[in-house]
Amino acid sequence: MIGSAYLAAPDFERPLAEELERCGVAISSWHGRLALSPQAPAASAWALEVWTAPRLIEIASIKQAADALRGIQRNWGAYEAGHHRRMALITKHLPPLARRPLRFPEPAPAGHLGAWTLLDPGTLLASPTTTSRFVNGEIRFEEDHVGPPSRAYLKLWEALTRMGEWPGPGERCIDLGASPGGWTWVAASLGAEVLAIDKAPLAPTVTQMPGVSFRAGSAFAEPPAPVDWLLCDVIAYPERTLRMVQNWIAAAPPRHIVCTIKFQGATDHAAAKAFAAIPGGRVAHLCHNKHELTFMWSACAPADPVLPPQP
Repeated sequence: MIGSAYLAAPDFERPLAEELERCGVAISSWHGRLALSPQAPAASAWALEVWTAPRLIEIASIKQAADALRGIQRNWGAYEAGHHRRMALITKHLPPLARRPLRFPEPAPAGHLGAWTLLDPGTLLASPTTTSRFVNGEIRFEEDHVGPPSRAYLKLWEALTRMGEWPGPGERCIDLGASPGGWTWVAASLGAEVLAIDKAPLAPTVTQMPGVSFRAGSAFAEPPAPVDWLLCDVIAYPERTLRMVQNWIAAAPPRHIVCTIKFQGATDHAAAKAFAAIPGGRVAHLCHNKHELTFMWSACAPADPVLPPQP
């Protein structure tokens, strides 16, 4: 019996397994990067998506597999961990899934999407519902190879897309640990006013953008002040970043927060849990994250479907 499944990002199976173990979720087996559990689905920060209603379907042919999936619903995303030729043939018999890269700030697709894979040539695992609107939980964008000074901008694009909100004209942002300016570039490109703070300078092209100002200094020495958006991608121990975020929320709560939780060495699951426990916030491993999580806090409910936390 499979009660839930959790898809890890490439090379991040270990933190997912550690998180599930800490939450009391047993893993019966792995199918590639997909952790299979006999238990009911639970919230997971390290899973790109959780398969919330998996079912096993015995199949004898390509047509039978496609008919079984079509009989449940129209839209399916495939996760391949083997049997690539057979999966390709099944996909060919399913309705086409037109999912082009997003052109930020284009909203996330609203359509329902299930997930499926082949455990072996005769066994289909399909979940009509997952916690993501994207195939394998991966958000792909039409990238900008000219404007941003680093690829860190993709993390903020993804976080804002998941939140369903982004900075705009007339809004004020503080970007802590801003250098070389990827996140400042995102907010300024959307028309917001940005105060970038870092000991290192911004890229000149970002400094010259309308609405951007820079102040040399430490991200952690900046006193909380009323802003619409608090952005932070600073390299620091999770406990220090947590205290900084808690201080801002207590003293001068912004309307929105996007903050990276960076891990050095072993994953600090306790700190991640403390971030997740902040009312109004959520923690996720974005597909553009490395060994880090992203904390998203807003007065509005999260756009992505989420599961209740594990007791």
